[in-house]
Amino acid sequence: MSASPTPPERKVVIPEALRLQLNDFRRQLWRVKILEAVAAGIIGLLFSFLLVFALDRFWQTPGWVRLVILLAGVSLFTVFAPFWLHRWVWRQRREAQLARLIARRYPGLGDRLLGVIELQHQDGNTDTLSPRLREAAMEAVAAETGKRKLDDALPPQRHWRWTAGALALAAVVAVAFIITPRAGWNALERWLMPLSPTERYTFTRLDHPPLKMAVPFGEAFEVDLKLSSDSEQRPDVASGRYGLQPAVGTKRAGDGYRFTFPGQQDPGRIVFRIGDLRHEVSVEPVVRPTMESVEAVLMPPAYLGIPERTVDLNNGVLSAVEGSSFRIKLHANRPLSFGIFGPTLPQTGTEIVGSSANYRPTGGELEISGASATTPDIKVGSVPFEIPVAWTDHLGLNGDAGFRLRVDALRDAVPTCYLQGIDRQKVMLPEETIDFEVLAEDDFGVKETGIEWTGQHTRPSADPVATGELKLADGEPEERRVLRNASFSPGAFGIKPQKITLRGYTGDHFPGRGRVYSEPVVIYVLTRDEHAQMLKGKFDRVLTEFEDLARREQDLLDENQRLERLNGEELQKDENAKRLENQEDAESESTRRMSELTERMESLMKDAARNGDIEKDTLKKMAESLKSMQELSQKDLPKVEEKLSESGEQSNTPEKSEKDVAEAVEQQKKALEKMQEAIAKANEANKKFEAGTFVNRLKKAAGEQDGIASALIESYERVLGLRSSRLDPSDQRRLNETSSQQANTASDIRWLQEDLGHYFARTSTESFKQILDEMRESRIDIGLEEVRNLLAKNHSFTATEDAKKWADKLTAWAKKLEGEKEN
Repeated sequence: MSASPTPPERKVVIPEALRLQLNDFRRQLWRVKILEAVAAGIIGLLFSFLLVFALDRFWQTPGWVRLVILLAGVSLFTVFAPFWLHRWVWRQRREAQLARLIARRYPGLGDRLLGVIELQHQDGNTDTLSPRLREAAMEAVAAETGKRKLDDALPPQRHWRWTAGALALAAVVAVAFIITPRAGWNALERWLMPLSPTERYTFTRLDHPPLKMAVPFGEAFEVDLKLSSDSEQRPDVASGRYGLQPAVGTKRAGDGYRFTFPGQQDPGRIVFRIGDLRHEVSVEPVVRPTMESVEAVLMPPAYLGIPERTVDLNNGVLSAVEGSSFRIKLHANRPLSFGIFGPTLPQTGTEIVGSSANYRPTGGELEISGASATTPDIKVGSVPFEIPVAWTDHLGLNGDAGFRLRVDALRDAVPTCYLQGIDRQKVMLPEETIDFEVLAEDDFGVKETGIEWTGQHTRPSADPVATGELKLADGEPEERRVLRNASFSPGAFGIKPQKITLRGYTGDHFPGRGRVYSEPVVIYVLTRDEHAQMLKGKFDRVLTEFEDLARREQDLLDENQRLERLNGEELQKDENAKRLENQEDAESESTRRMSELTERMESLMKDAARNGDIEKDTLKKMAESLKSMQELSQKDLPKVEEKLSESGEQSNTPEKSEKDVAEAVEQQKKALEKMQEAIAKANEANKKFEAGTFVNRLKKAAGEQDGIASALIESYERVLGLRSSRLDPSDQRRLNETSSQQANTASDIRWLQEDLGHYFARTSTESFKQILDEMRESRIDIGLEEVRNLLAKNHSFTATEDAKKWADKLTAWAKKLEGEKEN
């Protein structure tokens, strides 16, 4: 028997009404929860932004805090929203999931719905579960569900509140942007980019406030803060606190605040509070920048030929000649950022009258290179001035405010010249040589130095006066002192006897400045006759003083002899001891005068030996007298003084004092004898000297008459036939000089005749008497006076003839006297 056939399967689905009702429930659930997720995300974002906005109003919210806030706000979108959607959307998409959700509110209904939904997916046939019964069950559940409001089974709905919260936060954000758009945008930027360096916005804003600053070590300092032009608030007061020190308050002045803090030595931070602004400045106390060295590159004027040089200015003073230029180099102890010099100031109390009014100051910026600063070239005028210099280092610290350099403007002074080692007046023979030194000095360099001489006739002569010069050295630039040895010999330069004015000269490099001369040295170049006559005068004075000294020594001897008559006890009495002391002092003075006369005699002897025309016998007698004078000054008189000193010693016995006085008298007698002998020798030499000078004096007078005649002959062309009033001034002057010389010659001849008379009276030498008689018979003194009168009237020809006549007569007398002297 065959098996019965299996009835076909029949698909059973939930009623359409129930399915539609469940779809509505699911859409409602999804809509609410999606709204809640979106609202929560928006709330998170808006709240985190507002939190940053609010925190920025009170402090500089750190980046990491802003990052945490941003992550927390974004997490509602990135974490909470997906979680929320997964829970209420993804996990509530099937009918069974919805039935379980409904079962939380309606347990019975929910279970039945869950059973119906399960029946829908149950597989079977009519034998196991009647399709009809399943449909009936579903219809029953659908009917019951239709009577219920499934929206009541939805989980708690917060979307309205959350949406309202989001809208409220959005409104707050909008208000913030409307009221303070700059703060809003700034907070938005800082919120979106928490790790960016964007500064927080404050209603009080500063114009480029410092973040770091260096202040003077241990000195009170000021900090200036200026409000920015776009600052929305301008508080009247502000405060600043250095570390934990008491706060320093200040009031607004215009658009700025000035804080004064006490000196600091340790680094720290200043916190400024101005309105909602909190600004911090790092402070480092640093010693002010100082100059380690200051130097000047000095460029002297071109005419000096001196190269530029570097001058140390650590003493703060530069001395420079007018026309120089210089630049200053300063080297600081750390890098510089800025520096200025000037304006220069003329020094007060300057001796340059009127120049300060025309003084033009100069100034400008220094050229900075690291720790060095340099001025441009500065010109030196005639006025001394000061240069204020100020500098700022790379830290912003200023240097010493009182730093100044002084520039002393020096005039290129006139050089100086000196002749050293020579007397201001000198007498010499033409063939002699004098040696001396020429010293030339200049403050910036001697150009040249030498000697120059000019002559002047002491009596009329047709010969030209002597002129000449001798360059000794050319100076080098910066050679400020030139010392050269010089020798001058009249004969070597062809100079005949006359008065010579000798001067040293020098010159410097100053443009247009001529020579500068030393004090003049007057040299009388004499003929041998004039020289001998001069020596005779000196010899007379020495001899006179020697004779006076001998008389004085005789007086001292008389007093010593009176003391010699006293015994020893009487010599030691106070009054006699005083007499001995006075005698000792007087003898000491005699010794001194004897030494002085000896020195003068030695000099006279040297000059006489140079003359050459003085007789050897005269020189011999002078030498013998000099030898005696030397012994007197060195031995004899000092011995007398010594014995007198010993006789007055308090430790002496009466016998010793008496003996010393006796020895002193004995020594003094010998000394006086030697003095008389020396005087006799000197007198003998003087007589010979005097006899020789008569010849020389006659020759001199003859030469003067010849000179007058020669001078008149030279001027014949210009003066003959003219009255004195019509003569040229120069010729008139020369004629007057010739007339004066003629008067002097006439006077010399009168004295010569008188000296011849005295000499004959002393010596009874017949030859001198004959010459004197011939001179008197010739009436030469009247003849010479007549020549002078002719010169006064410009009777030059007659005066010339008479002068030549008297010159011949004088020459003849000199030869005759010279011949007698040789015989």
